[in-house]
Amino acid sequence: MSTSPLANAELSVMELLWDHGSLTARQIQDKLYGESDRSQHGTVQRLLQRLEDKELVRRERAGAANAFSACVSREEYAGSQLESLVDRLTGGSIAPLLSHLIGQKRLSRAELRRLREILDGRAS
Repeated sequence: MSTSPLANAELSVMELLWDHGSLTARQIQDKLYGESDRSQHGTVQRLLQRLEDKELVRRERAGAANAFSACVSREEYAGSQLESLVDRLTGGSIAPLLSHLIGQKRLSRAELRRLREILDGRAS
């Protein structure tokens, strides 16, 4: 799996696949571009090819068309991006990120409880 960030258009395709499971290129095109006057078939094909090259999407034959599905979950992708960000910005230390989120009150009480449970479990 590629750990490089996805372009906005690639991420839009991944979000569709995460939300819907398996889709054909035509279904992706319809969901992304709707009733556009211009055909976006080539654009969608290029996006899918790039995602396949990054090993984030798999292609399977589904009747007369190909169906595409995500090879990684939203959580796996988000986790890899967070790890990459932490490595780049703080030399691998997650403490500054957590301090910021807690200090800015970006975590709900439930999230803070869950985080405390995780930390307490790791300390054991």
